[in-house]
Formats: sequence, C-alpha cells, structure tokens
Amino acid sequence: MPFAILALDNPECETLRTALRPQHLAYLDAHHGEILAGGALLNDLGQAIGGLLIVDTQDRASAEAFVAGDPYTKGGVFGSIRVMGWRKSFFDRRRTGSISG
Repeated sequence: MPFAILALDNPECETLRTALRPQHLAYLDAHHGEILAGGALLNDLGQAIGGLLIVDTQDRASAEAFVAGDPYTKGGVFGSIRVMGWRKSFFDRRRTGSISG
C-alpha cells in the first residue's frame, strides 16, 4: 500500500543534514524497490527543509519502520514526521486513477 512520508527538519540542522547526506542517500538506494517518488522539500531560498517520500510497503507499520531506519531520522535531522496513506490520482502530469472520495 502506498504511503506518503512528510518529514520536516529540526531548525538549524543544515550542518547535520549535510554530514548525514551520504548515509541517507545510501539508505534510500538500498531500499529503492519500496520508493515510488521522493525528494527534498525546499524553502524559498532553495535550501532543504525536509523531505517527501512516497513508499509502497505492506502496511503503515512498515512505512513507519522505513522512515525510522533513515539516517536523517536516527541522526536527529527530522523534527516532525507524518506517515499517511496515499492514493495515486495524478502522476507524471497525467491522471492515473480515481480522484473520487
């Protein structure tokens, strides 16, 4: 089942984010089979302030375990994390599913 993971950074964590970035990317590469889409969230200056991932896991607990294992989570980069079910309606500039309900 697809889940959206919205993770917002703790304030003043840019140095920590930069230091942990190689481990974070290696973690995502190792789990690429579960990731449908993802990337950094940016402020108006183009600086990373969090991340958004769409993952396909068995259940919510698996999605929560996925983000819990991320080096950004373990290292304290993320200040808040929300895991929410996601229904694909539009993808790659096209409607791909139902948009009702």
